[in-house]
Amino acid sequence: MQSTVNYLWHTEDLLGQGATASVYKARNKKSGELVAVKVFNTASYMRPREVQVREFEVLRKLHHPNIVKLFAVEETGPSRQKVLVMEYCSSGSLLSVLESPEHAFGLPEDEFLVVLRCVVAGMNHLRENGIVHRDIKPGNIMRLVGEDGQSIYKLTDFGAARELDDDEKFVSVYGTEEYLHPDMYERAVLRKPQQKAFGVTVDLWSIGVTLYHAATGSLPFIPFGGPRRNKEIMHRITTEKPAGAIAGTQRRENGPLEWSYTLPITCQLSMGLQSQLVPILANILEVEQAKCWGFDQFFAETSDILQRVVVHVFSLSQAVLHHVYIHAHNTIAIFLEAVYEQTSVAPRHQEYLFEGHPRMLEPSLSAQHIAHTTASRPLALYSAASTTPTGLAFRDPTLDIPKFVPKVDLQGDYNTAKGMLGAGYQALRLARTLLDAQELVLRGLHWAVEVLQTTCRRTLEVTRTALLFLSSSLGTDRLGNVAGRPETQELREAAELRSRLRTLAEVLSRCSQNITETQKGLSSLSAELVKNRDQVHEDRSIQQIGCCLDKMHLIYKQFKKARMRPGLGYNEEQIHKLDKVNFSHLAKRLLQVFQEESVQKYQAALVTHGQRMRMVHETRNHLRLVGCSVAACNTEAQGAQESLSKILDWLSHQLLRDIREGAQTSPPPIAPYPSPAPADLVLHMQELCEEMKLLAFDLQDNNRVIERLRGVPSPDV
Repeated sequence: MQSTVNYLWHTEDLLGQGATASVYKARNKKSGELVAVKVFNTASYMRPREVQVREFEVLRKLHHPNIVKLFAVEETGPSRQKVLVMEYCSSGSLLSVLESPEHAFGLPEDEFLVVLRCVVAGMNHLRENGIVHRDIKPGNIMRLVGEDGQSIYKLTDFGAARELDDDEKFVSVYGTEEYLHPDMYERAVLRKPQQKAFGVTVDLWSIGVTLYHAATGSLPFIPFGGPRRNKEIMHRITTEKPAGAIAGTQRRENGPLEWSYTLPITCQLSMGLQSQLVPILANILEVEQAKCWGFDQFFAETSDILQRVVVHVFSLSQAVLHHVYIHAHNTIAIFLEAVYEQTSVAPRHQEYLFEGHPRMLEPSLSAQHIAHTTASRPLALYSAASTTPTGLAFRDPTLDIPKFVPKVDLQGDYNTAKGMLGAGYQALRLARTLLDAQELVLRGLHWAVEVLQTTCRRTLEVTRTALLFLSSSLGTDRLGNVAGRPETQELREAAELRSRLRTLAEVLSRCSQNITETQKGLSSLSAELVKNRDQVHEDRSIQQIGCCLDKMHLIYKQFKKARMRPGLGYNEEQIHKLDKVNFSHLAKRLLQVFQEESVQKYQAALVTHGQRMRMVHETRNHLRLVGCSVAACNTEAQGAQESLSKILDWLSHQLLRDIREGAQTSPPPIAPYPSPAPADLVLHMQELCEEMKLLAFDLQDNNRVIERLRGVPSPDV
């Protein structure tokens, strides 16, 4: 046990160790509050006095939620070693988070954004106080969990920090080699003499490497054999990196350097976030300090990301979920363009559904009018242009699984188990993503079908109403009342108009039958979709993969303990070998479930989705044609009725004039019923005129309904 006046700790409670100090978990003697104490060793006192006190002075100057708090500076007993009493972060460091198998391929997007927000805020406070950290890395970013369950990251270890304005330089070298700026690396690691001075932008390089590490789970610059085994190639990669490249790798000994301008496909960040992040990484991972961004631009660009809101959009034509990052004050037109950049669906072809209803997005409105979305409740994007669904692009986790060597190698076996477990967790994430995509596909398609069914019902209602009026009009041959008059041009035109109305009634009847058949097809598809959704909900592949991972994790923990031992006894070694065999079997079973239950089902679902999308697209176009046909029939029928009404009005007036003038009518034709009296004939003609006017009015109303129907969003609105 060791102690100061107010704190005590045990040397076994080591949290971290460096060249000049060790950090322990300690307690306040009075309150029992947990703290972290940094105890300086003998080597630290060999530094110049101003260097020794620099960390105390820097910490006293800083007060920010994203910087570890300094509570006190005390001394141990007789040795009078300096002790910094600081805030204790119970969840370890960002490095410990990234070293866990769950994060072998980087942090989830939400957690990465928390890291970005905390690091940017902490660094901004440093710059406001004119301080350069000089040792930014995941191990110096501590983590604790707040009361709301969200992570809070804090910068720590200011042993290398010093006050430095933006235009000042320094020549001393500090830092951890994988995160060092290439100029500092050349002098500190390669021991090459050079007279370069360094500015505050060296922290930006370290931040760039740290953010890349957090996003991908690996370092951006990796020579064959690793950064610490091939230092010359490490320096070559960082100094020869082309503009815009954010990573460089040498895959074989003495092999060529391969450059990457994007984050790897295994990264968990969405393409929407990657498109915002990659330009920042490219501009702070710049060797020439004159070309590297300054902190002002870095803060401006990162703040721009952090101030954006995410709109989740599931593209039915791709079967892919997109995260669209926009500002709340942007217009919807900007949002539509952002969607186009990720989906290649032009704004004029973008039509949206949300929670089963068409969602009209007026380009001139603010993006605040877009519905609040989540990954499980996204906007469903339907493209008016028919395409074949591409599905989610991913890397097969089996390609990243190492294999155990036959002999017992405690460190090597631990590393292999860690790699296999990391690939297993990646398979679990992909399995969840593929299953969620199937659910979103079926849900979105079901919404589209429901909108089509609504369109069918409305079109059918208008069609049947038009048919009812036409049938009523054609039910009694009113022209027979004037059949006794000599044949005139007007009578011939009236007969032709009635014939045309009968033809239109037949066309509308066929449209009605066509729509009814379409409804049956849509109802059948809807039932299929509901059945498929039930099957997706019953899928147990996630539970099976999770069960394998739980068992693998228990063995991994044993390997983690064993690697710290110098060796194993005979019986322990036999158990260790059996654990390796069991671990391999579990990994094989896990990947088998992933391939057969997750990937194959997803690929089959993707093919079926493509067929259904084509059916929906064809049905949608067909309903538009039918709707246009019904509207055209209504318009033509309205015109015919108006013309017929005018002719009958004229004939009625002619007949009334003849009666009033006492004119003789022609002999009545042979008919199966007696000729009507003149007074009855006038009455019939007047009734006919009134009925035709009413029918024309109703047809006009129907035509307006059809025109509105044309503007009603169908499944793709």
